[in-house]
Amino acid sequence: MVDLTAVLLALLVAFIVGQYVKLQSRRGQFPPGPTPLPIIGNLWNLRFELRHETLMQLAKTYGNVFTVWMGQTPMIVLNGCQTIRDALITHSEETIGRPTTPLIERFSGGKGVIFSSGHTWKQQRRFGLMTLRNLGLGKKSLERRIQNEAQHLVEFFALENGKALDPSHTIVHSVTNVITSIVFGYRFTREDKVFDQLTEANDFMTQFMGSMWARLFDAFPWLVERIPGPLQHFFRHHNFIKEFVKREIGNHKENGIPEEPEDFIDYYLAQIDKVSDDGSSTFDELNMIHLVVELFGAGVETTTTTLRWALLYMITQPVIQEKVQKELDAVLGDSQIIQYEDRKRLPYTNAVIHEVQRYSNMQSVGAFRQTVKETSLQGFNIKKGTIIIPNLSSSLLDPDHWEKPSEFNPGHFLDKEGNFKTNEAFLPFSAGHRVCLGELLARTELFIFFSSLMRAFTFRLPDGVKEVNMGHILGSTLVPYPYTICAIPR
Repeated sequence: MVDLTAVLLALLVAFIVGQYVKLQSRRGQFPPGPTPLPIIGNLWNLRFELRHETLMQLAKTYGNVFTVWMGQTPMIVLNGCQTIRDALITHSEETIGRPTTPLIERFSGGKGVIFSSGHTWKQQRRFGLMTLRNLGLGKKSLERRIQNEAQHLVEFFALENGKALDPSHTIVHSVTNVITSIVFGYRFTREDKVFDQLTEANDFMTQFMGSMWARLFDAFPWLVERIPGPLQHFFRHHNFIKEFVKREIGNHKENGIPEEPEDFIDYYLAQIDKVSDDGSSTFDELNMIHLVVELFGAGVETTTTTLRWALLYMITQPVIQEKVQKELDAVLGDSQIIQYEDRKRLPYTNAVIHEVQRYSNMQSVGAFRQTVKETSLQGFNIKKGTIIIPNLSSSLLDPDHWEKPSEFNPGHFLDKEGNFKTNEAFLPFSAGHRVCLGELLARTELFIFFSSLMRAFTFRLPDGVKEVNMGHILGSTLVPYPYTICAIPR
């Protein structure tokens, strides 16, 4: 009588061996990399997460262009400044696509800007840039909104009168109100419960996108979606934000004046009407919802996380904090409102802000790209449709471009005379055609918020606290652990 267990075991072994042989035959079509295992690929090597440190370590063995396998899907990792610039700038037209992984497909369906490609991406991005400019991006009108929110932030810290506080919620509130004024046309009060729910949802989604569960879902969607837990929480939070945006759109339809658009939703609704007879148009309510969700999420996360790192570095680097304050006092005095243009007169302060962005390497591993045509990168032929991972941190930490990459050193952005200088390896907003849509907004916010806080307060640890956790929480961004500080009025 046939032993059923033995038969099933033999079939399983045959399947695994077949998968292994298949993987080995496919490996020759891609750059070298660690040997993938059947079914899970290199997820074991990566510890089921995408950490920039792990990818940089693998680059020491396999070179600056190597392959990792997420389950059965090969992905090309790019390491180092020149490799990343070659792919994202020199070959920007070839690497402009965005891959459709199971998570991205469920999350966006190819809508919006961040996760779309082709005609949809071009139309939505062009409209997004144009509308942000219409709403004041790069102009004094939007700068005044940022200045007002920075003043609200300073006033809140001042009310604490030097007592220990967690700055996170207050920073998130002030930064959020910049983007909500642009997108929705109003700001949240500190007591608004909807704001707290939106913040909670956005935080969870940001952490999930860089987590082990996200990697597992991309590799085994059929399995992970049947497991109760983080994936279901992720989509519940996503649906909450989408429903909030739908309600806002409904309110704008009822109360807005089409001839007098005041915010992003107004402009988008007007655009839908304008191109209603254009069969090639991608302007519809679903694209609008996803674009607004992206503007809200990305517009809050980048700036708030960087500011949280900035305050953390200032309390651990008191000499640098004092130098910033002395420069601000000498150049601006007490009465002037801080403007983005002032960065040209404040080279040290500007250098510190850039070094915060470099050293925190907040985005860690950049958003995935996909080749839209066959290309060549660093001598390797890359087929059309190949997924690419630009390890942005490897550029921000590239020893060929930074004197002391593992240290916090504002001198990385200063010449011998103390003037601000740029560095081609500074790529926190990515590069090429897919560079961050809100880069100018984020730069303006960072300068005005940081300079306003530094001029008003000296930041230090609470009495009795000798050290602070300088590690990070892995998500789609690298977030500092919660901490408390004292903002001492100057």
